[in-house]
Amino acid sequence: MPYIGKNPVIGNFVKLDAIVTSATATYNLLNGGVAYYPQTANNCIVSLNGVIQSPTSAYTISGSTIVFSDALTSADSIDFILVLGDVLAIGTPSDATVSFAKVTSNLITGATAETSIAGGDSVLIYDDSASALRKMTRTNFVGGGNTPAFYATASATQSDFTTATEVKVNYAVEEIDTNSAFASSRFTVPSGQDGKYFIYGDLCWLAQGWAGQVILIIKKNGSQVAKTFGYKNNTENSIPQCSGIFSLSAGDYVEIFAYHGSGSTRSSYPDVTYRFYGYKLIE
Repeated sequence: MPYIGKNPVIGNFVKLDAIVTSATATYNLLNGGVAYYPQTANNCIVSLNGVIQSPTSAYTISGSTIVFSDALTSADSIDFILVLGDVLAIGTPSDATVSFAKVTSNLITGATAETSIAGGDSVLIYDDSASALRKMTRTNFVGGGNTPAFYATASATQSDFTTATEVKVNYAVEEIDTNSAFASSRFTVPSGQDGKYFIYGDLCWLAQGWAGQVILIIKKNGSQVAKTFGYKNNTENSIPQCSGIFSLSAGDYVEIFAYHGSGSTRSSYPDVTYRFYGYKLIE
């Protein structure tokens, strides 16, 4: 209900531990056995021998001690010391009492806002199921970026493409391998990196005056998961391409195979760079 006149003051009122007097003017101030530091003498009420003392003249505050103007004796009695709270302090708000309206709009300024964030840094998110704020690392929050990632090319002519046979393509030049997961023209998903991956491969067939069907194949764990058909004529190089998005788990591996039906063993053409690459998608 509303109040008539000035609203009651809300403060952090503390009654300090009892003090046993002796032949000295200085005494330690304790709250529950722990040193207490009043802000000033003016926000303390001190009763000595039944008389309220005048702050700054009858006593002063120095850190966590009270210093009386004259030394006391064991016959004196400090009845109580009541601290009325720090000047202009509101104390610690109770749980769930601070609303958005009470938070300043410039709480995060240009001086405190981050322009970059490391993978191990934490960010706050709101958990709808728990109705609470949670923190998680940037790496977990964004899935670590588009890694693992790899990119490999050819370094020499490959001359073992037997007719009517699926032959593994050699990509011997490793340009990018973020997780050390690419070896022997094969990408293997590292532990803890399950997810969806984009995989791409291409190959250039040398002209050599032959014609026939050419096929490029992506295999997962030795089984075909994607295939591209093409046709090479007698006078031009042919560059079939194959790509797709695949669900891969730790230990799964992908490779590129090529097929032709020209009737003879044929060669690739590395001078026109052909590539094998892939990366994990952010989900």
